[in-house]
Amino acid sequence: MSIFEELFSLAGKTALVTGGATGIGRMIATALVRAGATVMIASRKGEDCAAVAAELNGMAAAEGRGGKAIGFAGNVATEEGVKALVAEVMARTDHLNILFNNAGVTWGQPMEEFPYGAWAKVMDVNVTGLFNLTRDLLPLLEKAATPADPARVVNLGSVMGTAALGDGAYSYSASKAAVHQLTRILAKELVHKNITFNAFAPGPFQSRMTAFATGSDEKAERVGKSVPLGRIGSPSDIAGAALYLCGKGGSYITGAILPLDGGIHVQTGHELFSED
Repeated sequence: MSIFEELFSLAGKTALVTGGATGIGRMIATALVRAGATVMIASRKGEDCAAVAAELNGMAAAEGRGGKAIGFAGNVATEEGVKALVAEVMARTDHLNILFNNAGVTWGQPMEEFPYGAWAKVMDVNVTGLFNLTRDLLPLLEKAATPADPARVVNLGSVMGTAALGDGAYSYSASKAAVHQLTRILAKELVHKNITFNAFAPGPFQSRMTAFATGSDEKAERVGKSVPLGRIGSPSDIAGAALYLCGKGGSYITGAILPLDGGIHVQTGHELFSED
């Protein structure tokens, strides 16, 4: 076994990725399958999840990988939806090595017009659903966890939850800051159960949510110019981070908010004493 397989292989692992049919969720699911995991992909549109799973299975077979994907409907926006998703997962496995809480929604509008209901809609999915799904899946995570190989929970935060970036997405930014803090709290409170909790804080990536700004190569290039590293994120950036946190190489990391933003979170604007 090579050191790469030893540190980053996910052969024999079972994972759930919410919102896994598009965008960053699909990037995560693809990486996990290619690393050998059995990956359940769930989102509101079950037919899309099934189609993505079929594509990933074809890719895994062509590459000779041991991973596979299963796609089905799952909605974390309501209490009933969370319970139904938990039941679907428990019908397919009695343990869970990896949980990616990726499902999310956003809302953008000028502050003067921002609707009252946009807070509940965003918080219900991004924070409330994430918390309750994680809590209800704890028995499966605990069953898979050992001191040497903890179960892994990775939550999707955002650079907008770290830096002071509103851009009209007030409830989204607040929800992602909440995700970051919740991640740290759960990392502290549940460390004795041998479960690690970490979060991604991505900058701009191509996805359905950011299609208005990154939906074409031209738009993506324009947005990338505002990123310190000069480009938007790529699937390999997500894959590398996912395999790091979920493989043996990441077993000693918990409570981390991993910036995947090309340096945006340390960008402070003008230089105070610059002559420019």
